[in-house]
Amino acid sequence: MRRLMLLRHAKTETDAPSGRDQDRRLDERGHQDAAMIGDFIAGHPLAPELVLVSTAVRAQQTWELALEAMKDRVVSPQVESVPELYGAEPMQILHQIRLAAAFDPKQLLVVGHNPGLHELALALTGQGDPEARQELMRNMPTSGLAIFDFDTDDWGDVSFARGNLLMFITPKLLKQGSD
Repeated sequence: MRRLMLLRHAKTETDAPSGRDQDRRLDERGHQDAAMIGDFIAGHPLAPELVLVSTAVRAQQTWELALEAMKDRVVSPQVESVPELYGAEPMQILHQIRLAAAFDPKQLLVVGHNPGLHELALALTGQGDPEARQELMRNMPTSGLAIFDFDTDDWGDVSFARGNLLMFITPKLLKQGSD
């Protein structure tokens, strides 16, 4: 069994001071949401052994804040910054996931961007929680986290329509659940 978590970066500023999209930073809500998702991951048996993070500033910040929220509650995973995740299409992201076989983690987290991440999540979903599937169909908002299980022991076997969508979590859904 392999568990894959796809996390879209948190909410960002509209424009970076440099004018480069890759340099956009998280805004205040993004900081809060990234920490909330990290807290959620630490509170469930979801701790990744390997994390693949886009090199865009917003993805790096999302991971750093999520990890800080997990501090002292989970074993720190191996982290790889992957330039190919920035602006990646679903097949490019899937290729990076399959390359994780070299590390052989049981649980893998990918921190990236839409539309590729959302499109990949939809394509991977073969079965799973009906409510989670419905929410995922609507959108993968910033700080959205899709959690899949794959009935395989090899990341190379992860493919479209073979994932079991366990959960789809967003900060909005977490806030609703705590009310």
